[in-house]
Amino acid sequence: MTKVSGEDLTRRLATRAVHAGHIADPLAGAVMAPIYQTSTYVQQGLGKHKGYEYARTSNPTREALERNIAALEGGRHGFAFASGLAAVDAVLKLLSQGDHVVSGENVYGGTHRQMTHIWARYGLEFSFVDAADARNVAAAVTPRTRMVYTETPTNP
Repeated sequence: MTKVSGEDLTRRLATRAVHAGHIADPLAGAVMAPIYQTSTYVQQGLGKHKGYEYARTSNPTREALERNIAALEGGRHGFAFASGLAAVDAVLKLLSQGDHVVSGENVYGGTHRQMTHIWARYGLEFSFVDAADARNVAAAVTPRTRMVYTETPTNP
């Protein structure tokens, strides 16, 4: 999990947008994080890595992005995903069987399918409403509602 530095949170927005999350590259001294395009990293031995083992688990470029986003949002941690659906999947994994989600009806088709074809099989319940009117959202909330989900922008 990537954690933001306390110093980054004290800077003004414009400074955070440009500098937050960046640590000088220890190898070459680059001020801004380079884009690491490797998929694997040298290991010191079996199960002993220098901080990175495989790009899917973490890499310096993604960690810089995660620290930057956390600082911009005023958060302690940041997360970056390979796709929007991966992010949605991670958020839905915070829920438990029987939990209810109120979702805007105008969501990406892949999001709708993930909710209705995958997560519904695991016991999550979804209500899709016209979220442009907050009264529709409020009317759909039940005692088991644990999340209100919206997307913007979206494509139908």
